[in-house]
Amino acid sequence: MVVGEFTVGADVLVIGGGPGGYVAAIRAAQLGKSVTLIEKNDLGGVCLNRGCIPSKAIISMADFVHRMKTMETAGIRVNGITVEMERLQQWKQGVVQKLTQGVASLCKGNQITVVQGEASFVSANEVRVVTEHGSERYRFESCIIATGSYPVELSGIPFDGQRVISSTEALSLKKIPQQLLVVGGGYIGLELGTAYRKLGSEVTVLEGTGQILPGTDPGLVRYVTRNLKKLGVEVQTNALATSLQINGEKVDVTVRVKDETKVFSADQVLVTVGRKPYTGGLELADSGIETNEQGFIKVDRQQRTTNPKVFAIGDVTGNPMLAHKASYEGKVAAEVIAGLPSEMDAVVIPSVIFTDPEIASVGWTEEQAKQEGYETLTGRFPFGANGRALSMEGGDGFVQVIAEKQTKRVLGVHIVGPEASNLIAEATLAIEMCATLEDLSLTVHAHPTLPETIMEAAEAAVGHAIHILNK
Repeated sequence: MVVGEFTVGADVLVIGGGPGGYVAAIRAAQLGKSVTLIEKNDLGGVCLNRGCIPSKAIISMADFVHRMKTMETAGIRVNGITVEMERLQQWKQGVVQKLTQGVASLCKGNQITVVQGEASFVSANEVRVVTEHGSERYRFESCIIATGSYPVELSGIPFDGQRVISSTEALSLKKIPQQLLVVGGGYIGLELGTAYRKLGSEVTVLEGTGQILPGTDPGLVRYVTRNLKKLGVEVQTNALATSLQINGEKVDVTVRVKDETKVFSADQVLVTVGRKPYTGGLELADSGIETNEQGFIKVDRQQRTTNPKVFAIGDVTGNPMLAHKASYEGKVAAEVIAGLPSEMDAVVIPSVIFTDPEIASVGWTEEQAKQEGYETLTGRFPFGANGRALSMEGGDGFVQVIAEKQTKRVLGVHIVGPEASNLIAEATLAIEMCATLEDLSLTVHAHPTLPETIMEAAEAAVGHAIHILNK
């Protein structure tokens, strides 16, 4: 490699080493391409280091603590639980390191050149990468942008990293806040707010719209709302935070709730009101790459941007901002670069919310299916009628299956309840393979297990359910 006016880097240059970028790099290498991966911080990106993985580690331990405190009905009484937050953070970081080291090993094993630095375009086929040793220029045949997203900051409540924090800082707290105010009742705010409540914080959630988890089916959200109340989490909807004031050891946040002005006080304020595409500093205009009004990079079904040599994947291309979507798109981009006839043709993309209980959805809701012109059949089965769920103290919630009336083809599955995040995989496969209600109901499911609820919901849709009364 020659360092100077420019450096001939590789066939494929990948900018960003998150779940989209490193997957794209590995797939391109598997297909015989010479690959250079540029990552500004740590391999694994936000997901592995400051998002998906550390949040689920903390959520899992918070759930464990909560269950230990609430199992007296089963004859299990535990006295004196102590949460040592610093040790919990050390354990969490150990989980993260195992995975990031695994990514590094995979890159090395696939002969990918990894460069730590920040990239910006200087022409249609060249970037400048600033590293701790200076700057280098890389010329590429193809490039994949996978720079992800970052938390939105409220103008009246700016982040300071100490008292007003984003999800990044919330995942690294060395001390459990006595009072935590969560601004934003979307999935990030509710996941972290619920976890810290279970670890001992007093938690208040402020949501600007009329429903927490806006955009999610209200029938699913109802169970989360009810459980938040049981946990003692205060929820205020139609609440717009406008400003803050540091008052000694407390942060006072002024909030407009409908027609009233209220002040909420807390030790720390967690702001989770959305994320923006990370394109700052890339100098996209210098490479002929166009973005839309929201700042997301425009791509076609093959992830190609308006510069035919450059592809973009993941959060930087728009919603849904999901790690598994980024990984899928990364493989598509790599395969297109290698000359394969790939495109983003997934029928559905599942979404999961790790609240209590969990919510998972894939495909259309009944209302959406009707809007698309379908007559529908709908079956619902409650976890309260499932033996495995009851044995886990997880009887809240249900599985709902939506199908086309004429063909019985499954159009959507929506779950709120125990291990919804795992159950949604069967539903996703069913829709992807154009499965029918009969396919689900005639498949023998092991007993006693949670997936039986999907089978029984499918049977309920055609009036054959065994363990509930049919309509």
